[in-house]
Parts: sequence; C-alpha cells; structure tokens
Amino acid sequence: MIQRKDIIWLGVSASVIGALVGGMMLGVGIALASHGAYAGFLLIAPGAPVAGLIGWRLAARLAQQLEH
Repeated sequence: MIQRKDIIWLGVSASVIGALVGGMMLGVGIALASHGAYAGFLLIAPGAPVAGLIGWRLAARLAQQLEH
C-alpha cells in the first residue's frame, strides 16, 4: 500500500535528481558554448525536459505499485 511518506519521498527525490541532472547539463552546456563550442547548445536545449522526464519516470514507477 502506498503511504503518504512514499509520495513525499517521490517528490523530494524527483526534484533533487532532476535539479542535479538538469543543472549539470545546463552548466556544462553553457561552459562549452561560452568557449566557442557549439556542441554546448546540444546540452543546454534538453536540460529541462530531461529533468522533467526523470520525475515522470519515478512517478510512473510509483503508479505501477498502485495497480497491484
């Protein structure tokens, strides 16, 4: 059975992991772009969607437990 603490930890872990991954992609991408490497824009553009995707996958995993 899913409890309130599971939902709270889902939000905390999704936000922390998403912020770390998205922020790291953004930081590395900006550093590359500011030094003239246009490949840095390939890291900047998907930074936010990747962070959101991580939270979505964690929520989907929790929803699978609700179905059983």
